[in-house]
Amino acid sequence: KNKLCGIGEALIDFIPEVKGQRLKDVPSFKRVAGGAPANVVGAVTKLGIPSKFLTKLGDDPFGDYIVEVLDEAGIDTSNIARDKEGETALAFVSLASDGNRDFKFYRKNSADLRYSVEDIPADILNDCGMIHFCSVDLVESPMKEAHKKLIDMAIAQNVKVSFDPNLRFSLWDDLDQLKETVNDFLKYADIIKISDEELEFITGHTDIKDALDGLFADRAKYVIYTKGADGAEVYTRNGMVEASGYKIDVRDTTGAGDSFIGAFLYCLLNDEVEDLESVSDDTLRNYLDFANAYAANTTTKEGALAAMADRAEMDEWMKTLNKSLNIIEERRAECYDLALLFFVVEAFSHNIS
Repeated sequence: KNKLCGIGEALIDFIPEVKGQRLKDVPSFKRVAGGAPANVVGAVTKLGIPSKFLTKLGDDPFGDYIVEVLDEAGIDTSNIARDKEGETALAFVSLASDGNRDFKFYRKNSADLRYSVEDIPADILNDCGMIHFCSVDLVESPMKEAHKKLIDMAIAQNVKVSFDPNLRFSLWDDLDQLKETVNDFLKYADIIKISDEELEFITGHTDIKDALDGLFADRAKYVIYTKGADGAEVYTRNGMVEASGYKIDVRDTTGAGDSFIGAFLYCLLNDEVEDLESVSDDTLRNYLDFANAYAANTTTKEGALAAMADRAEMDEWMKTLNKSLNIIEERRAECYDLALLFFVVEAFSHNIS
């Protein structure tokens, strides 16, 4: 029972061939399979934990492509429904020179929103230790009710619940409804991942410490607070641990947050953690460090799911990264020794004079 079951949107991200242009000025795009919950499931699967995904795709070529990509990643796609009435969602992305993004979604008749309670198999969680979802598919729709049903099933079967709001404001006509919906679903989560950019909108606080009482008011065992390149913190009811980010050359931030939470969930599932509150601070710190590194690695390549490394690739990259960091530390130490020597010589010369 250590599989991950994700639910929500899978879509096509069209990313620009050239960075640094406004969306209206981008002349050409490259397609990649995406969607936040699909990316998270993909990260966990690529790292070595079998996972499955629940959604509905249009009975169209874009849906065919997504299923093909998810299959190639090793994700169990047998529970992905196809729909002749709805269409596979599309998202066009522009990338700034620093890799950050701007979105335009096409999902007025999106097939994923037509996924319903009746589409969920009764035994879907029999081999799962955790479910994961985001907020994009929590708009009023059959898919929102499907989320509620899967969460109820998870809680009844002692399956852990992970929620990353992953806010996309342009998809909601009423931002007050978005905030209310996110806070309603936070109540059911054992693991909450929230970014520094989302904190104030969701909680009304600009300091994560001021928001903790509200976030821990219900089921939450972990509140994971991400700060981009500055690293991440995980709060428990008893304290906090943190891990620094990795300073690297960023190519594309698409899927970075998804890869982070995917890597963190992978660690929990891989270690078959039953009691989240029993994990030591040192272990949580190691989980965070691995998740930071995995997200950093993802940003060195274009796309989301396609950019995520498997465990062997990640281990090799970490060796290279650690070697580079060791060289930097050695040079820093040499500079310190030279500076100290210069100080001693200057002091000695001053005393002689």
